[in-house]
Amino acid sequence: MKVLIDACVLYPTVMREMVLGAAKLGLFTPLWSPRILEEWARAAAKLGPDQGAFARGEIALLNAHWPKASVRPNDRVEARLWLPDQNDIHVLAAAVTGGADVLLTLNNADFPRHTLAEEGLRRESPDLFLLEFLKSHPAEMANLGQRVLSEAIRLSGDDSWTMRKLMKKARLPRLGKALEAL
Repeated sequence: MKVLIDACVLYPTVMREMVLGAAKLGLFTPLWSPRILEEWARAAAKLGPDQGAFARGEIALLNAHWPKASVRPNDRVEARLWLPDQNDIHVLAAAVTGGADVLLTLNNADFPRHTLAEEGLRRESPDLFLLEFLKSHPAEMANLGQRVLSEAIRLSGDDSWTMRKLMKKARLPRLGKALEAL
């Protein structure tokens, strides 16, 4: 299954680590466009130049790990598409050009399901998307969640983080609840 990952899923960190961790497990093939990655870098830079530089380093690592993941939208495809927000057409065009099955985004309003269905795509939220992988691959996803939690604790120096609290903060509340129940 090919999944186009929107910038709002790649940034913030915990969500990105969970989504790409599932990709590293071989549960899906990730896709993105150079423009999506640039949106992530610009969003991170708003927190300071060091954060922008860190994001660009992370982007370089992603491109090295998945050299075929970057999709340049076809101009003809982009020209024929419509979305409520014209600034998101490049995301849909990348998904169509890359042959994605799923568009992973938090931006439901700007990616209507019927419009995506016309292009053979379905929209998924990261929370429910990852929850399905937890159901089908519980041990692998539990280990991934534990690694992400341990890293969050290490980086923050705050050992009060719980799985549920971290995932809720990362906008993955159902996943966090299910992981904590294991």
